[in-house]
Amino acid sequence: MSLFWLPAQLATLSKVVELNGFSAAARALGVPKAAVSRAVADLESTLGVRVLNRTTRRLSLTEAGQLIYPHARRLAEEADAARTQIGRWFAPPTGPLRVHADPTYGRILLAPLVPRFMESFPDIPLEVNLQPQAPGDGRGSDVAIRTGTGDDPTLAQQLLGAPPAILCATPAYLQRRGTPQRPEDLRAHDLLTPEGEGREFHMTLSHGAKRAEVRVTSRLAVNDPTVLHAATAAGLGIGVLPEFLCRQGLATGRLKLLLPGWQLPQIMPLYAVYPATQGADPRVQCFVDFLAANVVPALAQI
Repeated sequence: MSLFWLPAQLATLSKVVELNGFSAAARALGVPKAAVSRAVADLESTLGVRVLNRTTRRLSLTEAGQLIYPHARRLAEEADAARTQIGRWFAPPTGPLRVHADPTYGRILLAPLVPRFMESFPDIPLEVNLQPQAPGDGRGSDVAIRTGTGDDPTLAQQLLGAPPAILCATPAYLQRRGTPQRPEDLRAHDLLTPEGEGREFHMTLSHGAKRAEVRVTSRLAVNDPTVLHAATAAGLGIGVLPEFLCRQGLATGRLKLLLPGWQLPQIMPLYAVYPATQGADPRVQCFVDFLAANVVPALAQI
């Protein structure tokens, strides 16, 4: 027998059980009561077992019905979620698009990008928040721009890009500890790095065809580039930092570039994070797509 209608029949059964009646289920589904009764009867025929005990006063699931009811309920919930998503897609969005950004990157990135976005999409108002946000927290905003991703299954993310990284330190630190000449020399120094595996940080540096694998024990490991920059500028060690944060210090001589010619791997990639349910909001997708196309060029021009 064809199983074509089985999902609809299971979803109908879920609604009958949820509302404890064929009439109530029919009203909720917007169909005649006879259609609901027929769907349940056809389900029982397809499965070859009774799933409902029917009396004049109440309905109850049979033993077989209890086995399949959790599956029927999930089908009904997924169908309701699909209708909700489509409804949100076609419903005109109201209010501004709420954007949260890590302050370090937010001020640098959004300053050039927000005006360009608003010129390109004048019908999408923005509300931008540059306050610190708890790790893994993407709620309270429609889109959050941050480094790294969490493991919250209710949040979706899209990689935007990663700024180039460099090694640098203050002249005072290098005078005390010496200047590394090779990647291997880094093991003898205090390293200030993004978070790695515990206190250990792994880097693959490249210089043309040369490759150097270096594992170091971090004196400081933190996922906030502002904290890393402050610790480096205070002479506490060699910082593994986004290049754009160091330009002023390098230009004034307060920081020294180390191992020039060696290229570091990308660190602290930037992501756009948003509630998974917001993926149906065309404003969110529009803003995220705009960021994905413009973040890397913006970092290069800073």
